[in-house]
Amino acid sequence: MTTTQEAVTAAERCAPEFRRDPHPVYAHLREAAPVCPMRPPHGNETYLITRYEDARAALADPRLSKDMYGAMDAYRRIFGDSSVALDDNMLNSDAPKHTRLRRLVNSAFTPRRVRELRPRIEDVVDSLLDECPTREPFDLLPAFAFPLPIIVICDLLGVPPEERSRMQHLSTTVAQTGFGEEAKRAQQRAEEDLHAYFTDLIAAKRRRPGDDLLSALTAVRDNDGGLSENELVSTAFLLMFAGHKTTAYLIGNAVHHFLSHPAQLRALRENPELIRAAVEELVRYEGSVESATFRYATEDVEYAGTRIPKGALVQIALTSANRDPRKFDAPDEFDVTRPGNAQDAHLGFGHGSHYCLGAPLARLETQLALTGLFDRFPGMAPADPAGQARWLEVPFPAFRGLAELPVVLDPAG
Repeated sequence: MTTTQEAVTAAERCAPEFRRDPHPVYAHLREAAPVCPMRPPHGNETYLITRYEDARAALADPRLSKDMYGAMDAYRRIFGDSSVALDDNMLNSDAPKHTRLRRLVNSAFTPRRVRELRPRIEDVVDSLLDECPTREPFDLLPAFAFPLPIIVICDLLGVPPEERSRMQHLSTTVAQTGFGEEAKRAQQRAEEDLHAYFTDLIAAKRRRPGDDLLSALTAVRDNDGGLSENELVSTAFLLMFAGHKTTAYLIGNAVHHFLSHPAQLRALRENPELIRAAVEELVRYEGSVESATFRYATEDVEYAGTRIPKGALVQIALTSANRDPRKFDAPDEFDVTRPGNAQDAHLGFGHGSHYCLGAPLARLETQLALTGLFDRFPGMAPADPAGQARWLEVPFPAFRGLAELPVVLDPAG
């Protein structure tokens, strides 16, 4: 067994220079400290896993628990008391609870059900692009990348159209707060508002069910006892939150990298059938989920010769694993024709029992967003070609996304 003296602070992983380009740091850690101790501000002993094979194994390791109640003290220090009520869902549980919760929701995200959403998603893409300016610079994120998945997931859940912007605002507040007291208060207010909103919406669905997922889950709760009331509220929050943030950032990352790699965009235009492989390559190259959500060790475990003690938290750096040269040839090259661009090659949607339930929907939304954009606006270009991309600065390196994406859709118009 070996140990390393190298450590990374949470602040370092959130620093602007790291957010701009974390890949050199991850490349160093994969070689020098593949299981790296961290010094987070919440004070919980934490380890960061950076190599592909270790990451893949850790994602499916039953000794690394997702059950937040097993690490409640650590959980409260990191996220606060108000998060507990919203996080009683499949993301934060192990089998058999995880199996039960996932089974109840799984039918909404089967490949067949997702394919049935295709016409609606295409309509949303077209309507959003109709509203975008074509000759003036604008930020594509709030105008297109974020509204698309929030509209789709709100439709799926049965959230009224007039509440979409509120849902987006509240979930953004939950995602982007930090460790300061003011930030924590903002997070707590947003979480309380979301809990109250979904409690009221579920009550409304109970009185007047609709043709939506939340009505179906409410019926399961009432008829079969499949979901407790808090599990129902928490599941609604999880589906809404996870159903739009990650996809929105993925769409932004995808557009940015295609505009930055004109040869790859040309290859896609010459062969539109590459769109599926292109999205898989984008998830590998610059996916929107930088680190998997926290796990904690239920016993001493060893990875890459480093002991992770019982009770320690574990973060799995998906962004690093997906650029590991032990798994991928020339991993720092963006190549939509990369051989073996299969769905299970990268770890961008996770692995094991917690593999992303909404991955089929995220894939389809990204494929249709890119197809709609590039077919309709073949001359689309960055608003400032010489400018440096500004990446999101977050308190937890969970998301990997742009803070803004200024473009011109039709520069020659």
